[in-house]
Amino acid sequence: MTPKQKKNLIRIIITSLMMIALAFVPIEGMVRFAAYLIPYLIIGYDIIIKALKGIKNQRAFDESLLMTIATVGAIVLALYEDGDYTEAIAVMLFYQIGEWFQSYAVGRSRKNISDLMDIRPDYANIEVDGEIEQVEPDEVEVGTIIVVQAGEKIPIDGIIVDGHSSLNTVALTGESLPRNVNVNDEVLSGSINMSGLLKIRTTKDFDESTASKILDLVENASSRKSKSENFITKFARIYTPAVVFSAIALAILPPLANIFMSQSADFGTWIYRALTFLVISCPCALVISIPLTFFAGLGGASKQGILIKGSNYLETLSKIKAVVMDKTGTLTKGVFDVDAVHSDVIDSKQLLHLTAHVEHYSTHPIAASLRTAYPNISDECKVENVEEIAGKGIKAVVNGDVISVGNEKLMDSVGAKWHACHRVGTTIHVAINGTYAGHVIIADVIKPHAKESIDKLYEVGVKRIVMLTGDIKSVAEKIAGEVGINEYYSGLLPGDKVAKFENILDESKTLTAFVGDGINDAPVLSRADVGIAMGALGSDAAIEAADVVLMDDDPLKISKAIEIAKKCMSIVKQNIYFAIGVKFTCLILGAVGIANMWLAIFADVGVMILAVLNAIRAMR
Repeated sequence: MTPKQKKNLIRIIITSLMMIALAFVPIEGMVRFAAYLIPYLIIGYDIIIKALKGIKNQRAFDESLLMTIATVGAIVLALYEDGDYTEAIAVMLFYQIGEWFQSYAVGRSRKNISDLMDIRPDYANIEVDGEIEQVEPDEVEVGTIIVVQAGEKIPIDGIIVDGHSSLNTVALTGESLPRNVNVNDEVLSGSINMSGLLKIRTTKDFDESTASKILDLVENASSRKSKSENFITKFARIYTPAVVFSAIALAILPPLANIFMSQSADFGTWIYRALTFLVISCPCALVISIPLTFFAGLGGASKQGILIKGSNYLETLSKIKAVVMDKTGTLTKGVFDVDAVHSDVIDSKQLLHLTAHVEHYSTHPIAASLRTAYPNISDECKVENVEEIAGKGIKAVVNGDVISVGNEKLMDSVGAKWHACHRVGTTIHVAINGTYAGHVIIADVIKPHAKESIDKLYEVGVKRIVMLTGDIKSVAEKIAGEVGINEYYSGLLPGDKVAKFENILDESKTLTAFVGDGINDAPVLSRADVGIAMGALGSDAAIEAADVVLMDDDPLKISKAIEIAKKCMSIVKQNIYFAIGVKFTCLILGAVGIANMWLAIFADVGVMILAVLNAIRAMR
């Protein structure tokens, strides 16, 4: 609880106790007026000051003015007619209780954001002459070795050069399980080093690191308003002055009509009805609960490792009916594994052994998979004259034999009579001294939750799912079949993806999301109604272009994001219909004299508290 919340809670308690005490004290006249004025000022002085400032700044028509006019009017009326001051104080008291609930709810949802903000590093450690020195993170240059001790945050993205540890990444990904890291592993800023000392070579500037980018996204999210929020803002600007003038008319016109018809004016009755009308009409429930719902939704999503850049995207996400996704990095890990080794002239293990030696010096992802499949290359094999041939493969001399590893074009160039394989995947052909020796099949690894994520998308109301890929048709068909996607397009270049996505948009005639992670996905992410980036391992360009960033690259988070958005919008609609419905019903009852000030308090504060309590459900 913040100091301000504690202060307001004390004011609420003191006012409540004073009202109970005054109910048992037999006082009359001006003494009674002065006695009741004390709790009124204790509970309402800040509302009165805010109303006066609003008048001074020419922004008078807000809930503070409505509360002030209604309560001051009720006190004057009670003084004039020797009536009850309790109603006026109760209006202010319950209004402040509603404000306290709203403040508490905002605090709860802000906690999710502040937990995320806790990833901001305060310093970076660098080693100078054998001593650890703390410096500002933005002073550290790319390539600097930084030291992260147990319990400290990693300040800048980098690669571990010494040490091993477990990292707490919950603030980044929403995943509570620690991640074990070793030398050569990439680590992200904002993670907390749980054990051991790490030396990390930075790969990015502080401003370009993961923590800085996340904080920038979160801090700017509230500036992007949804249509519902903009509607409520415009509604309040028109509605508030309208009800003020309606209340004035209700206080003046009926008594004048009575005078004109030679009847008693009965000003007291009609002024009381006008004051009741003002209290009922206060738009607090709408003005407070709608932005709070979106704020809670954004906070709840961030707790799940889903960063949504604004409530406008949250609103659009709730209406998504078609999802188009890139294959590599979205449904698959983008990490190739050796799926099969087929040898024609030598042992399969020996074929993989030679292939791994030749590919040892290549930076291609396929080469990495071959090295992983055969890690023991520290034997006495002599590798010489390594030559990488663009678009074909790589050649090298291994123990005096010329080993060629690559595609069909390389085999043709060395005169090797290659043959196709029945297995689906990327085929790496191998020739020894120009004679075909066999091939290795490399396949992209499907993410563990890929199929489940597709099923979940259909469950949350998505009607059409399309996969786009630059891979050959057989690979695309295999992946699509395994994850449960019926519609896919293969062999697409980056420019082709944009064109194909445009066609899908025209065909769908509905709001469409695109999910991708690579730099070549950025144009499509920008074109989509909602662009979703698989953020933790995705490119900076994709994260910048996207409207939603999934921090842990889990495709299940796509449906989770839509689910959160739908729940948030459902709560928004509930609050709008409930608040407006109760308001207008009570306004009519107040105007005809059926509703008294206590019903007005429920119509204002009661509805606001119920709407706020409903809004904070969006955090879960």
